[in-house]
Amino acid sequence: MSYQAPPPPPDGGYGQQPYGGVPQPVQTSPLAIVSLVLGILGVFPCCSVLVFGIGATITGYLAKKDIAQSNGLKKGAGMAQAGFILGIVGIVLGVLIWVLNLTGAIDSTFTTNVN
Repeated sequence: MSYQAPPPPPDGGYGQQPYGGVPQPVQTSPLAIVSLVLGILGVFPCCSVLVFGIGATITGYLAKKDIAQSNGLKKGAGMAQAGFILGIVGIVLGVLIWVLNLTGAIDSTFTTNVN
């Protein structure tokens, strides 16, 4: 008794391909990349104007939501999560620097007294 493989399906493929037979490549979410970059910029003391941290948090949240709704067509959830977390850290550091500056604990005027 010999084994014979079943004949191929009539359409020539073994599975239904989305969008007319062409598989869609998985791409990294641009929002995840933006979130990570803004998050990295937000944690540096020279860039702590809170804008980068707020932007990283917002774009990280939107990227995670977009990736979850893409049904596997987008990747980058780890980058989005890292950007979101770095954004929160950047916001906390920015607020801390502002509070310390306003209370006089640090001086960021960068003036020199040369006679």
